[in-house]
Amino acid sequence: MKHLLISALSALVIGASALASPAMAAESGESHVEDIDFSFEGPFGTFDQQQLRRGFQVYREVCSACHGLRYVAFRTLADQGGPMMDPAWVRAYAAEFTVMDKETGEERPGKETDHFPFISGMGMGPDLSLMAKARAGFHGPYGLGINQFFRGIGGPEYIYSVLTGYTGEEKEEAGSYFYGNHTFPGGWIAMPPPLSEDLIEYEDGTPATVEQMAQDVAAYLMWTAEPKLESRKRWGFVAVLMLAVLSTLLYLTNKKLWAPHKGKKFDL
Repeated sequence: MKHLLISALSALVIGASALASPAMAAESGESHVEDIDFSFEGPFGTFDQQQLRRGFQVYREVCSACHGLRYVAFRTLADQGGPMMDPAWVRAYAAEFTVMDKETGEERPGKETDHFPFISGMGMGPDLSLMAKARAGFHGPYGLGINQFFRGIGGPEYIYSVLTGYTGEEKEEAGSYFYGNHTFPGGWIAMPPPLSEDLIEYEDGTPATVEQMAQDVAAYLMWTAEPKLESRKRWGFVAVLMLAVLSTLLYLTNKKLWAPHKGKKFDL
């Protein structure tokens, strides 16, 4: 019991240190990822449909010029748990793109079964399909992941913090321009600030502040990386309930079988 209590206290101390690490990093001048209370966080969290629609609008009107979503199919925009766009609108939107047909080798208008195009070339940014999963913002102690358990992986928070973390400073090195950003590693990023106040006009009338647009597109990119997040959580909850019921039945069965023999001594 003594060793068990010591182990539990040690885990709590490590967890508290991990949770406090972002604040300590901010005080020391290191990059800091701001914690945002997204609706999809936690074991019962779900995506906000309107936020996903706004985030898709930000991506479509701002980000898509330099970033692709090659792992995302157009048809998923109409799926349950996602933006749930009108299927007819999705088909029309897909037709705006030109894709290479794998069977004929010729170009044709896109279909809803096609994926967003991969954008490459000079000055183009990385593909954003898995960005929210690849760029984790919160890191707990090695092997424990306490921060991720309580606060999520931090990918959407990282995206939000980068988009809102520009300092206004600029510098030129070897013919390239860099922009000050207190979240990006190193403090400088080659991407100019993509968002500004009232850059777009939201279809639902929400004020298009930099913070609002950054939060919406971060949520949308989390959905592109985890489109089945809600379904996984539901099935995970069902699995936990089944395991709890099974464990209870096994305990009661074991107690029923061995209760008559408990305390008896057997001659060997």
